[in-house]
Amino acid sequence: MLRSYIQAALRYAKHNILSDTKSYYGEIPAFQGVYSNAKTLETCRKPLQEVLEEWILFRVSKHLPLPIVDGIELKIRMIV
Repeated sequence: MLRSYIQAALRYAKHNILSDTKSYYGEIPAFQGVYSNAKTLETCRKPLQEVLEEWILFRVSKHLPLPIVDGIELKIRMIV
């Protein structure tokens, strides 16, 4: 389920070329603060996925909600 969630979120990534540096900037709008910047589009994608994974883990560790993506909802449950 987690892999499907990450893949779904990455489908919403937006990439742009920054005019001042000619580098690529990537972000996933529904995931505030998830972005990367690199010289090529391909080298921008991998760090974006890594940042997304860390963002998810951080939010899970703090019991914060995650966006629903393509009907996939990751719920945080307390196990005792």
